Amino acid sequence: MSDAIIHVENLGKRYRIGERERYLALRDVLTRTALAPVRFFQARKTTPRNGDSTHIWALRDVSFDVGQGEVVGILGRNGAGKTTLLKILARVTFPTRGFAEVRGRLGSLLEVGTGFHPELTGRENIFLSGAILGMRKMEISRKFDEIVSFAEVDKFIDTPVKHFSVGMRMRLAFAVAAHLEPEILLVDEVLSVGDLEFQKKCLGKMGSVAEGGRTILFVSHQMNQIRRLCKRALWIDAGGLRADGPAMSLVNQYEAACLSRAEVSAAQADAPLTFGRWQVEASGTNVLDLDQTRGGIAINIHAQVFKPLRKGQYLISLKDANNTIVWSYLHYDLKLDPGPVVFIQEFDFLPLAPGVYEWDVRVYDGHTWSDFLLAPELSIVSRTDSNVYGHLKGFLNVTSEMRLQFPHDEAMSGPAAMASPLGVRES
Repeated sequence: MSDAIIHVENLGKRYRIGERERYLALRDVLTRTALAPVRFFQARKTTPRNGDSTHIWALRDVSFDVGQGEVVGILGRNGAGKTTLLKILARVTFPTRGFAEVRGRLGSLLEVGTGFHPELTGRENIFLSGAILGMRKMEISRKFDEIVSFAEVDKFIDTPVKHFSVGMRMRLAFAVAAHLEPEILLVDEVLSVGDLEFQKKCLGKMGSVAEGGRTILFVSHQMNQIRRLCKRALWIDAGGLRADGPAMSLVNQYEAACLSRAEVSAAQADAPLTFGRWQVEASGTNVLDLDQTRGGIAINIHAQVFKPLRKGQYLISLKDANNTIVWSYLHYDLKLDPGPVVFIQEFDFLPLAPGVYEWDVRVYDGHTWSDFLLAPELSIVSRTDSNVYGHLKGFLNVTSEMRLQFPHDEAMSGPAAMASPLGVRES
């Protein structure tokens, strides 16, 4: 493609298992450059064999072009190599082989608050991020009010970012990346953190960015976002480029493949059933907006039963990002006949802190437990997470009030003492 703004050719990235790649300071870059000839000859002597099990290829032989103004969605399972690809394009890490050429000023949003200094205020981080993008102070000042208004953090803009909640950092990071006018914008699964209203605003902003002729590469597990925003998609599978085509048809193929893979895995394991798609009943998506929820909450989990199940057990749990179980439920004496079935999990309320959670489902057929991880993850959102001290929150997102009670004045007695107020409620 002659007018390609991103050109990727035979890209590969290999990691050593158990080795953590660290970020480089300037002195590390200078040292690496000076020792490059020595490392080259050492590498030739110690190059691992193809069967070396101490290495893993996160990407292998990936090639594609992206033209100016294209909005391209990137699909794939967890661990497929999507984030590694964007990190190479953003120059956060370097490829093992092949190359990626990016023509134009690039803005990236690979993790929530990436590039923010926790000790600096929101205001200072906006100017720092703009300077990193190569913008002049005057340009940043011109966009400053618009960024703060979009992120909805005007009350806390002079507060150190370390005191921001996850939602606030995400909103500010996205606002900076979208408003400082990069020619290329890389977005990696960050919209699931914010509330539903802000997600819609982000998608609308990315649409207007694309209409302005800028290029977007967008990673998301939420297929409805890919369908809405993208005309083209790349399917990354096991480190390779499995397919490149129109977003609508590719998303349909991807969802069908995920369901088929689950069915094959269940059949190979001789499992009694397999779980397919799931959704929050009220919205039909994987997003639960606590601010919009009225009354009970229902989660619909679709499954296909392969063989009769008698006196089985059904265990479902919800885990946070640290793999900690925050809720679980066990059902005994499960009876199912072959065919489709929908498990409906009902809650009176679900007062969890906003964030991304994962469903873990297990079924016991009388002999063995079959376990399944349901994708995509459950995204819980709420505007109440915008509290400036959000980093102090725990698992629960419940309202509470504090009441002060003062001892009686020892000098008071009789009816006057009895009529005095016992406490003061803080508003």
